Amino acid sequence: MSAGDDLQERKPLSEEDAGRAYFYALIGRLFYGAPDSILLTQLRRAEAEPMEGGAPLDRAWQSLRDACRSANPEAVDGEHGSMFVGVGRSEVTPYTSHYVRGNSPDRHLVRLRERLEQLGLVRRSAAFEVEDHVSGICDVMRVLIEDAHPLSEQSLFFKEFVDSGMTPFCEAVATATSAKFYRCVAEFARAFLQVERQAFEMHEAEA
Repeated sequence: MSAGDDLQERKPLSEEDAGRAYFYALIGRLFYGAPDSILLTQLRRAEAEPMEGGAPLDRAWQSLRDACRSANPEAVDGEHGSMFVGVGRSEVTPYTSHYVRGNSPDRHLVRLRERLEQLGLVRRSAAFEVEDHVSGICDVMRVLIEDAHPLSEQSLFFKEFVDSGMTPFCEAVATATSAKFYRCVAEFARAFLQVERQAFEMHEAEA
């Protein structure tokens, strides 16, 4: 996703928001395509503690770093292809509209496109995936954080389009029979989304 042409100069992000934006970008990147050897090395060398979030997130982050240490790039690429791309039908669909309850996938996608238009975000012309792909949803949250959209706006998008689709998607990945490396990715994403959910709930309670 990309913002419109009339963006104001960005203000420096807090350490917490920079960490949030980074993890949305990382999760989106890992689900979009298998990590290459460079990214695997970067994650192996990453700091032991990701950000304030508690023990579940710390454990999930450590498990992901451990998985990167033992990962073979070719094997991970094959796992990604069989799980999310496949020949004919993938084991787990990465399109979040598939997981949303109480609305048809088509209507949910229309609502997502309407919301993106309201936010002034447009799909990149070179983008291959549909807007409700997990990586695209993560990219929107990254942009909302980096462009300092109000927390109320971030929370609204999170509830309607992130948590509603990504959490059950992560559960599907974590329980998939062929998931190995991506089970760790899904568990980390799920732990991170839990921290986000709790933070938004606290903000609403204090408002």
